Amino acid sequence: MNVERRTVLKGLALSSLAGIAMGSSGLGMAHSVLGARTQPALPTLALVSHKMAESVFLQGVNASPAGKQVKVQRTDLSLDFILGFEKRLRSGQPQRIIGLVDDASAALIVDLARSAGARVQWLGQHRATPLASQHRLLSAEAASGCAPQLGLSLNACGTGFSLTEQRMHGLQAPLQVSAAARNSVGSDQWAATLGYTLAALGTTSAGQAPLIARRPSPLTGNFVSFSIEA
Repeated sequence: MNVERRTVLKGLALSSLAGIAMGSSGLGMAHSVLGARTQPALPTLALVSHKMAESVFLQGVNASPAGKQVKVQRTDLSLDFILGFEKRLRSGQPQRIIGLVDDASAALIVDLARSAGARVQWLGQHRATPLASQHRLLSAEAASGCAPQLGLSLNACGTGFSLTEQRMHGLQAPLQVSAAARNSVGSDQWAATLGYTLAALGTTSAGQAPLIARRPSPLTGNFVSFSIEA
């Protein structure tokens, strides 16, 4: 794919993400792509797009009860990826697609999922710095335990964080939790916990995500996580 085509696709993807952002202005569109259907033990595909995020996120995925059955794929904005992913969504095979990717990739993935009639059970925006992380989450009933588990894990490891969760199709008040940093040892723990929790959706696991040791270069930047059921 030429540079001009990639630039156009990236622009479209960013525009789509703006439409499903976690702020109040985007909740209307987010309602249309979220669902509360659950099915256990679905074949799962994990999508990743950032080398450092991939490493930590997949540690959590691989430690989950479904880890051995999860296939991993790197994302991009190429036409080959778009056509292949669209074909997968429309295959008629029940499946779950989870991931932690950049903003542009997430916008494209969610837009394709919505067009194919898939249900987005979880959508999260994450901003990570060496000392703290921010998480703005939107979840359906099927993923109702993910945000509390993420908050408990972050609080236990002592890194600073703020977390807000909006729930769909329910009357629950938004979940809002935060804590000041007590140390920076587990600054990447959020990505591992997220990988474990999303991979374990639909199982009866009561386990915990693996603890992540301090890394020379902490995971920083903006990311989007999701769980899609097709």
